[in-house]
Amino acid sequence: MKFILTTLFLVATFQLSAQSDAENIKTIYTNSLTNGQSYQWLDHLSNQIGGRLSGSLNAEKAVQYTKEEFEKLGLDKVWLQPVMVPRWVRGAPEFAYIETAPGQTTSVNICALGGSIATPNGGVKAEVIEVKSIDELATLGQRNIEGKIVFFNRPMQADLISTFEAYGGCVDQRYSGAREAGKYGAVGVIVRSMNLRLDDFPHTGSMSYGDLPNNQRIPSAAISTNDAELLSGMLALDADLKFFFSQNCEQLSDVQSYNVIGEITGSEFPNEIIIVGGHLDSWDLGDGSHDDGAGVVQSMDVLRLLKESGIRPKRTIRAVLFMNEENGLRGGRKYAEVAKSKNEKHVFALESDAGGFTPRGFSFDCSDIMFAKIESWKSLFKPYLIHYFEKGGSGADIGPLKDDGVVLAGLRPDSQRYFDHHHASNDTFEHVNKRELELGAATMTALVYLIDKYGTETITNEEQIRD
Repeated sequence: MKFILTTLFLVATFQLSAQSDAENIKTIYTNSLTNGQSYQWLDHLSNQIGGRLSGSLNAEKAVQYTKEEFEKLGLDKVWLQPVMVPRWVRGAPEFAYIETAPGQTTSVNICALGGSIATPNGGVKAEVIEVKSIDELATLGQRNIEGKIVFFNRPMQADLISTFEAYGGCVDQRYSGAREAGKYGAVGVIVRSMNLRLDDFPHTGSMSYGDLPNNQRIPSAAISTNDAELLSGMLALDADLKFFFSQNCEQLSDVQSYNVIGEITGSEFPNEIIIVGGHLDSWDLGDGSHDDGAGVVQSMDVLRLLKESGIRPKRTIRAVLFMNEENGLRGGRKYAEVAKSKNEKHVFALESDAGGFTPRGFSFDCSDIMFAKIESWKSLFKPYLIHYFEKGGSGADIGPLKDDGVVLAGLRPDSQRYFDHHHASNDTFEHVNKRELELGAATMTALVYLIDKYGTETITNEEQIRD
């Protein structure tokens, strides 16, 4: 009889708790959609500051702005965490054309890849060898590559529903293409932009020479998808055409920057830390609204929405605005390094770095037991059309926190339009929908609320009954 009564009590308690959770989550969504702050913050970051490349003046302005906005929220603690970051500058606009005969040229759209060296002062002009993969370089050999520009033209795989999977399947040519082509004597590299759409916007992104000697390093640029199609078609008709490009980028000395951190201290377990975050830096071509201004302002609004909704967290909730995700991940590594040195106990970390589109759910890097616990909350998200709960990756900046004691998660918005804007000059404020952005902020807050309330340790019903 005692067992039955205890079980009935637990069921009744769960039902009351679920009802309370549903009401609190509804309040969170209502506050975000009727009194949200994320869109206004993004407006300022995008239109008053602009692109925030690590080490730039705009990145410094973004640090000061977000710190001041945190302070206005009346948080328990706001601080800057110093971190040294690389400083790469683009210089004068790039220029390129296809030459089919002396004086017969067709201009094309390119942009230097982040970390690339400049071309010589007069630019680079050479014949072109088109490849679909890095592996093809070894097949062609130095005899066919030396003195030429290598054109990497492997598109993102269109039949993959996950656009991030499609991106991952071809981004190696952008990151490592120049390093590998330089070993065979190429004089430059042109890479098809990581974009599923055909348009005229070249997409930048990080690249690396690894330990390649300086005398083998060659300039590397992205070409728009439309112009990649054009170049490939023209090469099929005339393999002897030439390609010219000029860029003036430069790698300067590291400079000091900061992660920006705001905190609500936990009322019961202040030493257990939950973080939400996005990266404050962006590339310089657009204003970084989707990548990752959206994640920054959503993370900021998690703290505001908790306060606005009258929720006093049991655990410490931090919003961390990481610096230098795009070309170094210095901010994420520094945060994890400091956390380890202070023996801080992080129990959960959630990152938003997939754009400000309609939220679909989350991916989780956690144990099967913890994932089952999280899945039991799906019914609370159903009214908001949040259905995607899967095990998988989380986010680059929170990755360095990974250990057996912390659950990592990533917000997963609809990704079908994300790579139309990723690292390109059309990643701008007008392409972010206010309602979608605010739904994302509320969705993050709701998950943080549940994690904070129920923790990340799973206790079985039998154990509860025995207690």
